[in-house]
Amino acid sequence: MNIRAVFAALLICAGPVRAEEVGEVGVDWVGNDIMIEAIADPKVEGVTCHIAYFDRGLFDRLSKGNWFEDPSNASISCRQTGPIKIGDIDRDEDGEDVFRTSRSIILKSLRVKRIFDEKNQTLIYLAHAAELTDGSAKLSMSTVPLYNSD
Repeated sequence: MNIRAVFAALLICAGPVRAEEVGEVGVDWVGNDIMIEAIADPKVEGVTCHIAYFDRGLFDRLSKGNWFEDPSNASISCRQTGPIKIGDIDRDEDGEDVFRTSRSIILKSLRVKRIFDEKNQTLIYLAHAAELTDGSAKLSMSTVPLYNSD
């Protein structure tokens, strides 16, 4: 096996999905921005989610303290962006993580979870914060109906 094949296998096994930045909206003059990223579902071909979240600027971090943490707020919208082909997804009611990124130096992350509603033939995508102290109170949800999918 050559080195490229080994590297490709490691990337595939690494698991975490990478988000692609597709937009950035300046909120104010101190550098606070709303970031918009595209996330392709790694196990459901033809579904892309767009997630928007707040990114604090350096001035805001210095003036208000809490330097290593961003707010938990996020919004998500998922759509069919090609023919849908469902791979080996978790079909229980807890679903599975599609994407996860840190929102602080420790113990806080932004997650996107996929849940399959088999009865209604719908994929549910939930964006939520995971925090040790405050739980996951801030969330956003999007659904993708499965019409004639494999």
